[in-house]
Amino acid sequence: MNNCFNWPIRVYFEDTDAGGIVYHARYLYFLERARTEWLRNLGFNQSELKHQGLLFVVRDMEIKWCSSALLDQELNVSVTITKFKRASMVMAQSITCGGTQKVKASVTIACLNSETMKPTAIPEIILSAMNGVDEQGVESE
Repeated sequence: MNNCFNWPIRVYFEDTDAGGIVYHARYLYFLERARTEWLRNLGFNQSELKHQGLLFVVRDMEIKWCSSALLDQELNVSVTITKFKRASMVMAQSITCGGTQKVKASVTIACLNSETMKPTAIPEIILSAMNGVDEQGVESE
């Protein structure tokens, strides 16, 4: 598996301010959708994982807005695992349009037990599905 996942998304009126520029908080939605689709592409559904007692939650995010996206543009949102630990992973994400960087982010995702809300190990089946993660990106706890 290639460890970079790409998800196209189009900018709609609901995503923009009165000037037709994407409202800054909407980029967080785009990043979240790409992470959800990345997980789905690996064969996992977040609602099913919750029923199995697992949640993936954002623990930390660093984001840089580089340039504005506009109404009706088609954006590409990427997800790349840069490292993972027993109960967390770090993803590099970017939003581009025609090769122009719009947003870049580093997102730390924690795996939690849905009942206790405490960190829990990422299940082996999910780690196996992420087998394309480059060994240089692997970090053990």
